[in-house]
Amino acid sequence: MALYEPLLNELLHEAKSTRKMLELVPEDKFSWKPHEKSMTMGQLASHLAEMPYYAYVTVEQDVLDFATSDYKPKAAATNAELLQIFDDNLAKATQSLKNASDEKLLANWKMQAGDEVYMDMPRTHVLRGFVLNHNVHHRGQLSVYLRLNDIALPSVYGPTADEAM
Repeated sequence: MALYEPLLNELLHEAKSTRKMLELVPEDKFSWKPHEKSMTMGQLASHLAEMPYYAYVTVEQDVLDFATSDYKPKAAATNAELLQIFDDNLAKATQSLKNASDEKLLANWKMQAGDEVYMDMPRTHVLRGFVLNHNVHHRGQLSVYLRLNDIALPSVYGPTADEAM
């Protein structure tokens, strides 16, 4: 089995739950946030929609340097735009992983801002430990935002209190 296969399978499995959660984000709540230090619901959902982009960048680039990158976070203005960002990024990540050799996935990848290195580790570790876990973390946050706004939650790893058992 190629190294990309379990990573891709997990990415696609988590993507189903993530998309279900993103579908529920109401446009009239994009500016809502639970605390002054928190992101708004729109910012959080947009960040979550971009998570698959990090998988793409991890495979396609050797270094992500925020000091020289022209990367700007996307901020969706509508739910349809939010879902399009997610779907586009997932398609890029999926294709990129399918084309990744074992050698490439075992090679180190680096995230930095100029001389400050945030991580320098094998791509497999970045994809699993940063990209996938990062997605789960922010999806959990979004579920709390939705719950605090009385929005019924979908099943993620099992039924929710909003679904019949």
